[in-house]
This record gives sequence, structure tokens and C-alpha cells, in this order.
Amino acid sequence: MRPAGACLYGPGRIVKAAFASALALALAALPASSNSRTEGVTIGVMPSGPLDAITDVAGVMVGQVTKIDGAPGTLVAGKGPVRTGVTVVLPNADPWTKRVSAATFDLNGNGEMTGAHWVDEAGFLEVPIALTNTLDVGRVDDGVIDWLIAKHPEIGVSDDVPLPVVAECDDQGLNDIQGRHVLPSDAVAALNAAAGGPFERGDVGAGTGMRAFAFKAGIGTASRLVAKDLGGYTVGVLVNANTGSRAELRIDGVPVGRELEHELLPVIPRRASLRTTGRAADGSVIVVVATDAPLDFRQLRELAKRAVLGLGRTGLTSHVSSGDLLIAFSTTRLYPRDQSGAPPVSVLAGDDALDGLFSATAEATEAAVVDALVSARTMSGARGLTFYALPVERLRALLAAARPH
Repeated sequence: MRPAGACLYGPGRIVKAAFASALALALAALPASSNSRTEGVTIGVMPSGPLDAITDVAGVMVGQVTKIDGAPGTLVAGKGPVRTGVTVVLPNADPWTKRVSAATFDLNGNGEMTGAHWVDEAGFLEVPIALTNTLDVGRVDDGVIDWLIAKHPEIGVSDDVPLPVVAECDDQGLNDIQGRHVLPSDAVAALNAAAGGPFERGDVGAGTGMRAFAFKAGIGTASRLVAKDLGGYTVGVLVNANTGSRAELRIDGVPVGRELEHELLPVIPRRASLRTTGRAADGSVIVVVATDAPLDFRQLRELAKRAVLGLGRTGLTSHVSSGDLLIAFSTTRLYPRDQSGAPPVSVLAGDDALDGLFSATAEATEAAVVDALVSARTMSGARGLTFYALPVERLRALLAAARPH
């Protein structure tokens, strides 16, 4: 069990000590480890990397800052309760110098991913990818610029200027989004804390206030390994899941949402003024795809498209109010800023290896959405709303009953 209290949640978590007792009521009891909830919940047929995370792709780093403040209850606009944060993904430790091949894809444009136009024009990524809530995009943008200038003081003086990539989801249900509680310094802290290896998922970082399929959700991740005869490459995916209707939810092909359609529904007090139309109605999903296969812009755009198939397997239908944006990058096809050496030749002369990457992307995306659901914990927040965690033991039973013995 993780203890409640300030600064006891590991690097990048900001939780005020005075809120410790209320937090214990707001969050469900935590498992001994994040992996314990995912045991017995397998997706697809392809093998995963050792961490089953985007950080299985060598060089990829993730950092997060989680901001939780104020007991669950009445929303005081501009003050709280606060349930939000920022998550960053770096393709390497210095993307400004070691630019990587990249591409974006918009499934549904009711959302924002800044800097996407330049990524698609240039065919490379030269900044970290940051995720946060809708109204804090500008503040995170500032923080990314602060971090880059600190590392490269020549930016804007004798060097080019960056266009940060910041993608958003709307967390106004559980969070006082009007308060814009994510500061530029939080983005800097997340970037400074970024590392390879395992990291927290679910209701952390940008996923703190997110929900999907009427369950608590947030940050999810997964990886898949392509067969050695097709290149032996790794594909890793990270999502911020904040969309989907309960009855639509499918996990590994099983209609879990229909089985749980009337159970553990969100608690919405009568006094709560929660919007059910517009952008707030169905949230968004952001998908980040990483691979060590040296793909070019065109191939990465095709990879991002296949992530959409993984979203569809979970039951997501990209409703009008859902902003569903994707970005994919290759860690091995580099465009050095000093232009020393040419980028490597495109990896694939034939279609078979690319098809293997497509399969890995679809399956890892599906698994990442499921990971966001099974990793998240019950949370209460603004307006007294409560979103329950997906009941994992029940899920295991449903999956076991549907699989042949």
C-alpha cells in the first residue's frame, strides 16, 4: 500500500499534506504494485517488451507531475478541487539536437496538439511531447520553452526557435479546470524528472482527472515486439484516455461494457452542474507511438493510422465531442541539428516488416487503453463527482469465461 501524504507519491507528485485524510477517502485502496492489477488481463497475441510500456523502446523517457489538492466537494472556480497534471514523453534526452523522424494523424479534430503542423511539414520532431488539460496548454508550452532554453541558451539568439508539441484532454469533470493549476514550472519539473524504465499509470500526470467509458482512466501504456524475421523491432504506445461510452467498452474482444453497463456508474450529486454537451461530453484521447524501426515521415503516418484500429477494438467510436489526436516517432531515424551525416535509409523495402509494425501498433494501442483503465483508482473531485475504478477481479472473470479452456 502506498502511504497518503505530501511528497510521498514519488517524483513528480504534488499532494498537499493537509489533504492527506481527504485523499484517503477520495482514492480507492492502492494495490501493492501497479502490475498486480494487470495480471491476468492479457490483450492480443503478440509478445510485449519487458516493461510492457513505451519505455521499452530504447531511449524513450517519461516524466510526470500530478497535482491533487482540495477535498472532494463544491467546485470553487479558480481555486479547486484540483485533479490535474502534466505528462511528458521524450524520444531521447536531447530532442532539440537529436531530432527524430515523426508524423501526426488526426482521427477527430475536436482537440488540440500544438506544433503538429511543423512536425508534418518538417517530417521530424525536435521537442518533447507534453500532455495536459485543455486550459493549461499555454502554460505547459511556456514550460517546455523554459526547459529547452535552459539546455540550449542559444535558442532565439543565434539558433532557431521551438514550436512545442502540447496535446490536451478536458478534465473539467473532476478538476477545477478554470483555475489553470498546471504551471510552467510543473512542465519543467516533469521534463527534469523524465527517465526510462517503469513509470506510474492511471490517475497520474495529465491523466489525473481523466475518465473513460464512465470509469476512472488516464495514462496507459503498452509495448509489442515484432518477430525477429520481420526486423525484431519494438513498438511502444502511451495514451491519455478520456473518452468512450460504457456500453461500447470491449476488452480483448469481450463486451465488458455491456456486462457492467449498470454497475459502478459515476456518482453525480444532484447539485452538480456537469456539462453533457460540447467538448466536455466525451473528452478526448491522445496517442503517442514510439518505435526503434527507422521509419520516415510517410511510414510513421501510416503507423499512427493503425493506432486508430487499436482504439476501435476497445469500442471507441470517436464521437463528435471527442478530440482524438495521434503522433508517432522513430528513435533511430535521426535528423541531427548540426546535419552531420545523412539520416539512415528507410527501413523497409518490402511490405511484410511494415505489416508487422502495423499489427504491433494496433495491439499496443488497444492494450494501452486497457492499461489506463485497470491502472486507475477510484477518485472523487470537483462538484462531488466520483468515478469508480474498473473492477479488475470482475474483469478477469469475464475474460476467463469468454476464453476457450
